[in-house]
Amino acid sequence: MLYLGIDLHKLQITINLRNENGDVIQAGQVSTQRDTISEFFDKLVRHAGRCRGFMAIFEVCGFHDWLYEKLKSCRCKEIVVVQPDNSSRLKTDRRDANALCELLWNNRKRLQNGARPNGIRRVFLPEYVDARTRQLANLREFLVAQRTKVMNKVRGIMRKHNIDQDAPSQKRYGTQKNRRWIEQLELPLQDRMEVDIHLALWKEYDAKILSVESELVKCYEGSPDIVRLVSVPGISTMGAITLLSRVGDIMRFKTPGSLANYFGLTPGCRNSGESKQRIGGITKSGSRMARYVLNHAVNHAVRKCPDMKNWHKKIKTRRGNKTARVAVMRRLATIVWHILRWDKTYQFRYEQPIITNENKHCKS
Repeated sequence: MLYLGIDLHKLQITINLRNENGDVIQAGQVSTQRDTISEFFDKLVRHAGRCRGFMAIFEVCGFHDWLYEKLKSCRCKEIVVVQPDNSSRLKTDRRDANALCELLWNNRKRLQNGARPNGIRRVFLPEYVDARTRQLANLREFLVAQRTKVMNKVRGIMRKHNIDQDAPSQKRYGTQKNRRWIEQLELPLQDRMEVDIHLALWKEYDAKILSVESELVKCYEGSPDIVRLVSVPGISTMGAITLLSRVGDIMRFKTPGSLANYFGLTPGCRNSGESKQRIGGITKSGSRMARYVLNHAVNHAVRKCPDMKNWHKKIKTRRGNKTARVAVMRRLATIVWHILRWDKTYQFRYEQPIITNENKHCKS
């Protein structure tokens, strides 16, 4: 079998090809032009046909989709996608491709046996539905952020004239009532022109966000997992769709802590030798969108669930508000794991009332 390491760039790929003995039989750069890259893979497929196929490894990046599909079409036996490590001072494309190929060759037996490879932070690319949902969710987040900027611009002009306090709704500034009030205000010419332009953009972003949300709902239409996740306080339909697209197959996570770690909600540590154990903040190595959804759900969970509220209050008193919020987020992540793993809805756990003799006498 052959083992191919690829360092991907926009204009070319740097390859390192080894045989079963670990000897490098080809190394160099190949242009990503369609004809050149097709010719390279055609030769590789013919060569691999005489060697029981080939495996490939490359680092995840923002434009790796075409390479992954190309390897699948070439009937690659195993495609290993890894998380890139920290940049080194001695970094070159050839060294990266050689290191990737060496990692693949060292783990060849484990990969063939379906075991977890050693020394590789492997990335499992999402299925088509999950990938589509992630892209739409990121687009929705971008549109919401742009709409917020426009709303803040309008609000800034209102504060410029000290009339923001007269808005019909102070807590929810983006209501239709507030917008109609802004449209009827008498303002200087330059301010009126700027406000009208921002109001038009505001309406346009509203329409685009609605269209994206309708497509998001279609992605998981009729899914029972969405209904179960919505039962968690603070998780809306959009939040449930976002979490589900990030989790994918829940069977990948053996324990609830694995999912919390995947979301980047577990503390990092820095220990060496006989030095004191140092526990830092959360790693934040996972999905930022998933953490945003869980952070938004904290206030609702603490307010609606007495058991969660008491637990949050104890940590807040001892460690502060930030640590308490992260702790609730991590507990919500474990709840999400149990909901998806065991097909259960969220259940509130209330304290049982203490029944005294007087209460028993009253009941009787």
